Amino acid sequence: MSGRAMSVAMRELLARTWPVAMLVVAMCSIQSGASIAKSLFPVIGATGTTSIRLILAALLLLIVMRPWRQPLSRRAWKSTLIYGVALGIMNLLFYQALQTVPLGIAVALEFTGPLAVAMLSSRRWLDLVWVALAMLGLSCLLLLGDDRSGPVDPYGAACALGAGVCWALYILFGQKAGAINGAQSATLGVTIAAVVIAPVGLLDVGTAMFAPEVLPYALAVAVLSTALPYTLEMIAMPRLPTQTFGTLMSLEPAVGALSGLLFLGQLLSTLQWLAIGLVITASIGTTLTIRRRDTFETPVPD
Repeated sequence: MSGRAMSVAMRELLARTWPVAMLVVAMCSIQSGASIAKSLFPVIGATGTTSIRLILAALLLLIVMRPWRQPLSRRAWKSTLIYGVALGIMNLLFYQALQTVPLGIAVALEFTGPLAVAMLSSRRWLDLVWVALAMLGLSCLLLLGDDRSGPVDPYGAACALGAGVCWALYILFGQKAGAINGAQSATLGVTIAAVVIAPVGLLDVGTAMFAPEVLPYALAVAVLSTALPYTLEMIAMPRLPTQTFGTLMSLEPAVGALSGLLFLGQLLSTLQWLAIGLVITASIGTTLTIRRRDTFETPVPD
């Protein structure tokens, strides 16, 4: 192979893998932040934790990204608005679920949203194979549950599933917003989410979420669970096909389970780890079979 051909091959490989690497970093960051967020629940509850996280994350992103330098078109505002509202409700419902459901199981339930996106947008039989493998792993995780804590709490499970619906909307409209306005859409989306959810937290816990002892932990959660991962995801989403993005996110239950083990001491059985292995296999499979012509073409802004 000539030097020029090798150079082209390396660029092709880099173009294919760096958006995937961004998603992996984003997932690890989100789940680590969720583990820290649980420590705030006894103090300001799930609603207060969600609100202060989004408020701080929005302030950080507004300062760093300064989105007003690039005005949005009317078409971009519609996608960005839906993306932001879905993001806010998704965070609130997921934290509600974490009050009664282990982190790994909550993430698995929430993952039904992006899994549905991957299934509905598949165009080849091979994509369906990877989705089916991921579904098998997720089904095993849910059916096995946690023997020590008994059945999954119905309210927590319902909140996690509702977060999954919002996650699906986040993917669909986040891709549209990101394709038009790039990483700036993450800043606007998080700001919209903060505006929507902050009143809920204020009504529930009042100014307690601004207490000095709360802010350092809340800031860590804001960076790990919102500012950093959502910016990375917004950069990566327009560069991946919908079904590939959705199936790649099947790593979330595995990352959630590992975070639960490392930060919260939530142990899983051997069979549960095997189920997570199925999910990881599906993620690797869909990554290796990406076709360049499947990726989104960036729309021309109005």
